[in-house]
Amino acid sequence: MTGPDGPGTAAGPGRATGSGQVAGSGQVAGTVTAAGPGGAAGRSAAAFRKRRLVVRLLVLPLLAGLVPLLAAPGAAHAATGCSGRPAKTVEFSTGELRVYKSRGLACAVTVAKKPGKRRTMSVTLQARGGHAVTDKGSYTKMAGPVTVNALNRCVRASGAIGKKSASTGWILC
Repeated sequence: MTGPDGPGTAAGPGRATGSGQVAGSGQVAGTVTAAGPGGAAGRSAAAFRKRRLVVRLLVLPLLAGLVPLLAAPGAAHAATGCSGRPAKTVEFSTGELRVYKSRGLACAVTVAKKPGKRRTMSVTLQARGGHAVTDKGSYTKMAGPVTVNALNRCVRASGAIGKKSASTGWILC
């Protein structure tokens, strides 16, 4: 059978593709095979679904990686490593000290205003009646996080970048 698109194809009402001849009223004078689930069309549909799944599995992690880059500037606190809500932020000339509170824990970090070159940074957090926890070293962006148990206790925090520092005094009482 020859159609407008070449041998083996036909288009229009009462026409079909395959090895049989088509009568004008839609009767087939031969055998026309339709590809079922086990035929070639079934295999290509399954391959299409597999390809689509693979594309989704590859694209979704890439998109998830872009979300933090596209987030609002206010969402920068989430990248600090502390969980909980921001409780206190103290700015100083070279950076800021951030304290977070969640249920029974308090967490603190010192973040540089201009990250880049290595310099001495530190953060200290102490619950009233407990020992101070300190992270001090040569960092490019941030010191900490440090966490203490602060269930029903006041805490104080201090942070430093180079020779500049800040502290909170007793908070979360």
